Amino acid sequence: MGFMMRPYEQRFPWTLDWNLLRTFMVIVQQGGVTKAATVLGLKQPTISSALKRLEESVGYRLIVRNPNSFRVTRAGRALYQECTAVFGSISQIPSLLEAGEAELTGHVSIVATSHVVSPHVDAVLATFAQDYPKVTFSVVVADSAEVVALIEQNRASFGICLLGSMPRTLDARVLFREHFALYCGKRNRLFGKDVVTLDDMRGEGSVSFQTEQEGGPLDSVRKLRERAHLAPGPRGISANLPEVRRMIIANIGIGALPVHVAERDVTLGLLRRVPTKGSAAVIDIFLLSNPRRKPTAAEGVLLERFHSMIEDTPITDRTYGE
Repeated sequence: MGFMMRPYEQRFPWTLDWNLLRTFMVIVQQGGVTKAATVLGLKQPTISSALKRLEESVGYRLIVRNPNSFRVTRAGRALYQECTAVFGSISQIPSLLEAGEAELTGHVSIVATSHVVSPHVDAVLATFAQDYPKVTFSVVVADSAEVVALIEQNRASFGICLLGSMPRTLDARVLFREHFALYCGKRNRLFGKDVVTLDDMRGEGSVSFQTEQEGGPLDSVRKLRERAHLAPGPRGISANLPEVRRMIIANIGIGALPVHVAERDVTLGLLRRVPTKGSAAVIDIFLLSNPRRKPTAAEGVLLERFHSMIEDTPITDRTYGE
């Protein structure tokens, strides 16, 4: 016997005011009714009333509000995930309508971790942009956790980031691989030494990425700093690679950078690679896409080209900075 929908479930999508879902999504994103009212340009009682109507419609408490607290319930979190997916699908409609045009048009939105440097990525984008000059692009830089969240919420075409663990709901493929090494800036006392040893580095201050945590995407980079016996606890931290680079050059501390990215600064005399105990840290950068997303024509073609590049190019050729 097939699954039968209850009468309530059949009526629900026809009776629900879909504007309430948008309001609820903004309430959760802003962390409160007052902030949501400001974003939406409405009065606070109007937002509170909308939340109450939505809770009555779905039959669950979605948000618990007290004078000093704001908490999204389990049902609220589940509904929020669906709201963001709906919002992502609706935002695709203009591009989907363009799919019938004779010439490929549309928009591709990429969300990527800071400072993705890959000639293979550049080559795919370059040939695609040349072949389809009417397709437009937007690129948003975010930390890896946010990249995963945005792709899960169907709010971008695809993402490029590091992963601590494989997301169950997304398609994740190794886009390229990079090696990290430790560097000091020219203001550091070790920069001018003829030979730098591990003993010379013991106790030196360090800077790090936010994801250099145990079990995180850059855990092997964290171990790299530990093996060098740098001072415990980084003096500076950032999720942005150019800012980590800036802190190293400013001598806030020794830090790790992708070897192929730091190469230019080494040539210019701004950075010096310092020794590490053991091999360099190897980090995989992933291409993420959401199987639940109905791709536009432009997204589908570009994603297919990335997948073809990955399948046709050995990982050894997509490995940088060895």
